[in-house]
Amino acid sequence: MLEALFNAKRPIKRFISLTYDIVVLIGAYYFASALRLGRFDITFGLNEIYALATTLLVATAVFIRLGLYRAILRYLNTQALSSIAIGVGAAAVTLAVASFFFNATTPRSVPIIFMVIALIFVGLPRMLMRSIVALTNGNTNNVTNVIVYGAGETGCQLVRSLGATNYHAVAFIDDDKSIQGSVIYGLKVYPPEDINELLHQHNAKITLLALGAAGRHQKSIIIKQLEQIGTAVKTIPPIHQIVEGTAKISDLQDVAIEDLLGREQVAAEPALLSRCIENKVVMVTGAGGSIGSELSRQILRLKPETLILFEISEYSLYAIEQELISACTMLGKACTTKIIPILGSVQNLPHLKQTMRTLSPHTVYHAAAYKHVPMVEHNIVEGVKNNIFGTWHAAQAAIDAKVESFVLISTDKAVRPTNVMGTTKRIAELVLQALAKHQNKTRFTMVRFGNVLGSSGSVVPLFRKQIKAGGPITVTHPDIIRYFMTIPEAAELVIQAGSMGLGGDVFVLDMGEPVKIADLAIEMVKLSGLSVKSAEHPDGDIEIEFTGLRPGEKLFEELLIGDNVSGTEHKRIMRAEEKSLTWSETESLLTALNSACSKYDGEAIKHLLLNAPADYSGSLELSDPLAKQNLSLTGQFTH
Repeated sequence: MLEALFNAKRPIKRFISLTYDIVVLIGAYYFASALRLGRFDITFGLNEIYALATTLLVATAVFIRLGLYRAILRYLNTQALSSIAIGVGAAAVTLAVASFFFNATTPRSVPIIFMVIALIFVGLPRMLMRSIVALTNGNTNNVTNVIVYGAGETGCQLVRSLGATNYHAVAFIDDDKSIQGSVIYGLKVYPPEDINELLHQHNAKITLLALGAAGRHQKSIIIKQLEQIGTAVKTIPPIHQIVEGTAKISDLQDVAIEDLLGREQVAAEPALLSRCIENKVVMVTGAGGSIGSELSRQILRLKPETLILFEISEYSLYAIEQELISACTMLGKACTTKIIPILGSVQNLPHLKQTMRTLSPHTVYHAAAYKHVPMVEHNIVEGVKNNIFGTWHAAQAAIDAKVESFVLISTDKAVRPTNVMGTTKRIAELVLQALAKHQNKTRFTMVRFGNVLGSSGSVVPLFRKQIKAGGPITVTHPDIIRYFMTIPEAAELVIQAGSMGLGGDVFVLDMGEPVKIADLAIEMVKLSGLSVKSAEHPDGDIEIEFTGLRPGEKLFEELLIGDNVSGTEHKRIMRAEEKSLTWSETESLLTALNSACSKYDGEAIKHLLLNAPADYSGSLELSDPLAKQNLSLTGQFTH
């Protein structure tokens, strides 16, 4: 019976609740009158019925208005109980007033007795039902006991929200000694050193972090302590997502890697952020990619006049356009930016020229590129065409349209590259440096940084997927290290760096300390509540498999070619002073590459890349199956 009631549809539950309240309010009036008169053989006249009917109308109207029938019994809180008290109080007052106006023979003490009985009849069954549900849920095998780390406001909100989930909080952990030993929401607050004992005592499998505004460094220390214990660690979504309504506090997530790394994000310089964007026409190429889409989000918040989204993928363009339109709608009148989606390839020079001449952007952020090292290695012709010629085309179109500022999103793999992708990005830098000296219409700036967390091709989502599948985790080499930065932080620094360019500048972002990928994999396994399987621990859960370096992959990434670097007005952005080419030298290289690409001559392309002043140290061996055939195609790839 109860199970059928719990599983009934919401409209049916609301109808049952409303009917029940009407019946018990009638019963409360009868019993109140019976108790006052000392007998149960009571008959009510028409005036008494009118007074009671008025009372029922007011009471149900108040209950509906206060949302009592929208409240879910199993999650009933103090607000719902307050609604019951207010509704019953309004009913008692109405009964007294209506009895007077309708000349009902209702004793003056009856409304008071009626209020007490109604509170019991309306409120008590709901509390009993909530207790039954809680008891039923507590006996199911689907409920997971958890410990909440952080007994502040965030932790309290989390515990309240867990009532709607299969997680059951059993204790608080907090570093604040002043609240240790106290009881909050029925849970005792323990010091951190008790967590291991609590996990075993309550058979708790997960520790939930609710650290509020704690900095990344503090979070990192706590996470590493929990990692040694062997408990799975999860966090709540970022506060801004909860405030914006895009996530609930009970939407638990895996630990963010940026919290694990512990590097604090430096506050942005507002003047640098808005200098090339506010009230201007801004264009982003590759706007649907990892970096391009985050650039577009941040640019929108800086209030450009127009934001042009240029993207080759129809779906990616549609997705980012709809996201930005939705964000703009939420901002209301504060957002006046016109969003223009343009479908196209940076290899199509006429299309780029038409776009920039027609829409007249002041600033262009060039994020369109093929970035996956093995993929470009296997598609050398397309990699060169997209990364080198695509950059040249976008730059030439910018010059023709008199664009004020052009910012190239580069990579640390452009420094002494061992792969085709890095070499194409270094040559793209050389092209812009040469154009910066060759003309004075457009200011060209390059921003170089390392891996971004969560981007397409990043190891972090791959590791999460492999852990979820039960392993193994694939790492190319035990000693491989990489620099990491979050996508929002990288995009923010790119915007600021682009504002500081004088022409031909190569800016390098401070990526913090490099991370050993194998250590990162081990930490992710432990934070999932699992253990690493190895020769020393054959009973572990997840094995780490070393697959060998991929074609063109380096053990260590660098950000600078030389030691000639100077500071800027932002402490996390440095200006690199590096060698460049004249335009005639650059044009000669581009002409030769163009000819080799049009013939699909992979061997010629390799020779040109090796001989170019890009410090490429790869081999002549080709991984591109098409270029290996040295096919001669009709139609030239011309500028």
